[in-house]
Amino acid sequence: MCWTRRASLTFPENALDNKLLDILACPVCKGPLRWHRDTQQLVCRGDRLAFPVRDGIPVMLEDEARSLPSDDPLLKD
Repeated sequence: MCWTRRASLTFPENALDNKLLDILACPVCKGPLRWHRDTQQLVCRGDRLAFPVRDGIPVMLEDEARSLPSDDPLLKD
């Protein structure tokens, strides 16, 4: 039997596919998300939640999201 190793897909840590960004929505309110490359987070301004992106994969679980105070810079334009 011959074993071959499958190539794994890797993405740069600061890149998310634009198509993926277009279809992702906040799991709480279904509103739009803003990608913050420097902090590796997807932010819902309506719910003031920041969802982490780990190894290029958005973690879209409410329990994993970080609540943002109303004056957080991630909520600004």
